Amino acid sequence: MTSAAIHIAGLHKSYEDTVALNGVDLTIEDGQFYGLLGPNGAGKTTTIHILTGLVIKDSGVTEIYNKDTVKDFRFTRSQLGIAHQELPVDWFFPIEKLLYFHAGYYGITKQKAKPRVEELLERLGLMDKRTSRLRQLSGGMKRRYQLAKALVHDPKIIILDEPTAGVDVELRHELWDYLRKLHQNGKTILLTTHYIEEAELLCEKVGIIDKGKIIKEGSPKALTTELGKAGINVHLTGWKDELNDALSEFSFTLEDGRLHFTVRDPEEAMARIIQILSSHGCHIQSVATEKSSLEDVFLNLTGKGIN
Repeated sequence: MTSAAIHIAGLHKSYEDTVALNGVDLTIEDGQFYGLLGPNGAGKTTTIHILTGLVIKDSGVTEIYNKDTVKDFRFTRSQLGIAHQELPVDWFFPIEKLLYFHAGYYGITKQKAKPRVEELLERLGLMDKRTSRLRQLSGGMKRRYQLAKALVHDPKIIILDEPTAGVDVELRHELWDYLRKLHQNGKTILLTTHYIEEAELLCEKVGIIDKGKIIKEGSPKALTTELGKAGINVHLTGWKDELNDALSEFSFTLEDGRLHFTVRDPEEAMARIIQILSSHGCHIQSVATEKSSLEDVFLNLTGKGIN
């Protein structure tokens, strides 16, 4: 038994001869911001669709707050708000009315839903578009609407499937800020994204899924420290051969007055390296750090790009 917001164990799903999920194990703690990363066809969307009841699993455990997503579907679905990649709604209704419709699916009357709908329209910059039909909105406004729809019944868990795909840079940063506030207010967030920078900036923990299975998990920093490559480049004058012994705790190369150190944590090692060089009379002209990104780790693990 687990107290996690989402618990998945041994999840399998096949479509005829195609294996979509091959034993997914995943636990997301209550209040955690979790990123699920993987190339196309890795199993991200299938996992989400099983959690939300859109796809029937072949086998495995899928629980929301200890409740089975099939046996206790009324409870589990009430805890979830999902912003899909696509827009499975009626294009001809005003978006304000669509939000009231969606609240009604969860047994919320229009009178009770009104303050929440008004708040979401205001916060997401949709107030001026409240009477517009969905088909009249720009791509960015449609993304805002998707997020409002996911939040209208105030769920504990928010699932975001490519929430910023195709939006401009300004809107992407606005949505990032809003997601951070939701997380700070205690929401559990499961994010899938093709923008690895997005996961690196927002997520406390990420899981990398490939060929229907989670192959690695950890915080973005832990993964880049463990699996990435990091270094420090120092341009100096006054090198002395005795520094070979003084710097023996580090792995480094020297060429034309340029030192390159290979280290696990550049920020931690930098102060020590500078102290040693300075104490031996070297004149340091410049120092630069380099560090692998989460995207580098992803490419190393999967051997393919995320798109």
